[in-house]
Amino acid sequence: MTGFRGMRFVMDLVKRFTPKRESLTGNESLSDKQLEEVQPVDVQTSTTLTVIKRHKWSLAVGVGVIALTGVITFAGHEYVEAGMDEVYHVMLNNQEVGIVSDTKIIDEYKKNKPLDVQKNFPDVHVVLKTDGITYTSERAYNMKTDDSAVISSLDQLLIPQPVGVALKVDGKTVAIVKDQATADQILNQVSEPFTPKGKNSEKVAALSTGLGEDISTAPSELEKVEFVQKIDKEEVPIDPTELAKPEDVVKTLQTGNVAPAKYTVVEGDCVSCIAKKLGITKQFIYDNNPGIQDDKLKIGNQLDVTVLKPTLSVKTTEKIVKNQEIQYDTEYVKDDSMRLGVVQPISPGKNGLKKVTIQVTKVDGLMTEEQVVNEEIIDQPVTAKVKKGTKVIKGEGTGKFAWPVISPSISSTFGYRWGKLHKGIDITGNRNIMAADNGKVIETGYKSDYGNYIIINHLNGYETLYGHLSQITTKSGTIVEKGEKIGIMGSTGDSTGVHLHFEIHSSGSLENPLKYLNR
Repeated sequence: MTGFRGMRFVMDLVKRFTPKRESLTGNESLSDKQLEEVQPVDVQTSTTLTVIKRHKWSLAVGVGVIALTGVITFAGHEYVEAGMDEVYHVMLNNQEVGIVSDTKIIDEYKKNKPLDVQKNFPDVHVVLKTDGITYTSERAYNMKTDDSAVISSLDQLLIPQPVGVALKVDGKTVAIVKDQATADQILNQVSEPFTPKGKNSEKVAALSTGLGEDISTAPSELEKVEFVQKIDKEEVPIDPTELAKPEDVVKTLQTGNVAPAKYTVVEGDCVSCIAKKLGITKQFIYDNNPGIQDDKLKIGNQLDVTVLKPTLSVKTTEKIVKNQEIQYDTEYVKDDSMRLGVVQPISPGKNGLKKVTIQVTKVDGLMTEEQVVNEEIIDQPVTAKVKKGTKVIKGEGTGKFAWPVISPSISSTFGYRWGKLHKGIDITGNRNIMAADNGKVIETGYKSDYGNYIIINHLNGYETLYGHLSQITTKSGTIVEKGEKIGIMGSTGDSTGVHLHFEIHSSGSLENPLKYLNR
């Protein structure tokens, strides 16, 4: 179209300025006299001049037309160029919508229109899919554009779509909420109660060595928090009436919508009896019913035995650091002049100190696993020297304990757990159980809490207890030596897995075995 208009314009100019043939018969350009004055040099020159003289007007007209055509063509081109514009064809999903004069109009529309639409739907998240809007440029002569018509057409063609976020637990949709931010807020509310309060502190409070510590509630450093189940958040088209209230979703995730359960105490009931009857732990009954004192129950009392089954469980991995005393050793100097059993101190001993790092795993705030991951000696113990008689009593211990298990690993440390004292340490490893020191087996048998157990008196003020054995290979009254096999590891009694429960008593008082056992 542009080339046609330019050529037509040029032709009009040529026609307007080209002289008629009859007007070129005079002497306007070159006179006959001037041509006669040119003397021919030779025949060829003479012939050439004759031709020029004969066609002088045609040549003059041709040269003029060529020059004029060049001028007119240049002027026409400039005229067309002056009418050319850059325009933009706007398309939605490859279908043309219209033509606009500037790309900024479309760019601003794609940026601002979704925000304007969202303002009209404050209670639900809406999506306006503007990704399909594209444009191409074209240079055209006097092509018409209509910016407002294009914008109006886009407004009619683009339909806002309400969307929500489907919150899924292990692939099952639990609820549909407004948006990703709401879903994240719900998950934070579920995990927050189980997150240690001191999680942001760089230093972990070190526990002392007393019996009153409860490692399950001790200050700790949060290493990791995660959900046991797989969580997915997926954006989906919705009907706004499908949206769930965030507080209702939190409750569902935390409790599984389990109805409260009560148990009425009857004659002959005890805590362990009720726990066995309902398939729950004694500790669960204590935790849900803090009013129980010394295992005393009254007939007719109602106990809360509601077992919540959270839809979403929170798993935390925490680090606890505690200071633990190291029991000093005693070096005995034999004295033949002293009778058996008589001892005299030569120099006192001093307990050392070590820093024990324990990694604790909890699910929904309940400790499920603990592991000693590091021990650092702070103060070395000082060995005591004692003079004693040379007459040795058979079975008397050395006062220095060995690990009762080969390749030991501590699965639970000494201290309080949820308001109840864990009297020893739990050890896993090789299943053969050995005497920790020389001594005399004074008791073997079975108890509901210890299962199959052995007690050894080391005849020096110390006693050791070995619990949860699957088999006892010694008997009461037997004299055993340090490292001698006395049983096989098991999971009898009140046990949650195969392990050895190991206790140390000194003069009738409980001691932390880690005070005597070092890696």
